[in-house]
Amino acid sequence: MTMKGMHKEFALGDAEQMIVKAVPRIDVIDAEAWDACANPDAATYNPFLAHAFLDALEKAGTVGQGTGWVPHHLVLEGPGGTVAGVMPLYAKSHSQGEYVFDHAWAEALHRVGGRYYPKLQGAVPFTPVPGRRFLARPGPMQAETEKLLAHAAVAVADRIGASSVHVTFLTEGEWSRLGGEGFLKRTGQQFHWCNAGYRSFEDFLGTLSSRKRKQIRKERAEAQAAVKIFSVSGPEITEAHWDAFFAFYMDTGSRKWGRPYLNRRFFSLLGAAMADRCLLILARRAGKLVAGALNLIGGDCLYGRYWGANEHHPFLHFELCYYQAIDYAIAHGLARAEAGAQGEHKLARGYLPETTYSLHWLADPRLEAAVARYLAEERGEVAEINALLREHGPFKKDG
Repeated sequence: MTMKGMHKEFALGDAEQMIVKAVPRIDVIDAEAWDACANPDAATYNPFLAHAFLDALEKAGTVGQGTGWVPHHLVLEGPGGTVAGVMPLYAKSHSQGEYVFDHAWAEALHRVGGRYYPKLQGAVPFTPVPGRRFLARPGPMQAETEKLLAHAAVAVADRIGASSVHVTFLTEGEWSRLGGEGFLKRTGQQFHWCNAGYRSFEDFLGTLSSRKRKQIRKERAEAQAAVKIFSVSGPEITEAHWDAFFAFYMDTGSRKWGRPYLNRRFFSLLGAAMADRCLLILARRAGKLVAGALNLIGGDCLYGRYWGANEHHPFLHFELCYYQAIDYAIAHGLARAEAGAQGEHKLARGYLPETTYSLHWLADPRLEAAVARYLAEERGEVAEINALLREHGPFKKDG
């Protein structure tokens, strides 16, 4: 298992040989082959796993040498060079931009003389979007391919001297199937809105308790009275729109994270490669754009990711990021709207707690034993909190 064209062969069953490669850039992987593994079903298309999205991150220079996110993407090839599976994988020199926090693990290892960085991260950089991570092409060998990718990630970690492998925000199915392959299992929490076949936003409001329904109507009225709200997507998005949105992103990102992760070039590359998957919801006041939220459109989900504003207006964040997303999902028959990590304030707006999943392989047996004990307790706490929050959600108690 090596970089830059060298490879190690793994036996797959009794008949086939699979070659696994770790490559330093996604653009050396055929885009059609990657997408056939990452998004084989248009109905569940995840834009963050698309070759074009990950390539835009690299071409913009937001990941790569000097960023702390160095690609080691896995490619699993079968006979004749057919790509059977791929995996987005990065060597990390820090724990920023991940949203599954392991700083305490790094500190614990350092205290006993160990070295936590570099580590390997199987993830979509800078966004806590759930989805598949072991991207096996559908077929009878899919489960075996997933296992080979998992074992290959550990092999890469061993070769480059990484302390660990972390696969974050993967699906529950992958988590269950691969948790027995030497990985520790962790859970977390996000808040998602689910479409119960609503005909309109008012139809959705009708399922909420009276107090929550009145509060949301008040918030929407106040936000919409302050600004004019509109959306653009596809070829309607211009460089001027990206200029304005990037200014909002930088303003809010600088205050929230200290240093925003994405640069202006990334948004132009994203728009050029995936305009039909981009939805910008913008607010204008007195002829000037003052706030915006960027969403990516999936096969069955609207993914809200980045937002910003250079003017403060009460409830505008809720309107642009949550209520407009619900409007869009209902109008387009999408099953879900996801609005990123954290935020129990989303509960009152109809976004319910959902469990998120991650897997962790730790080379140091001392750290592994300590983390295993911690995660067993944490999983119980996450399940208990999610159940409690659902019980006290905003919906009518009669169903």
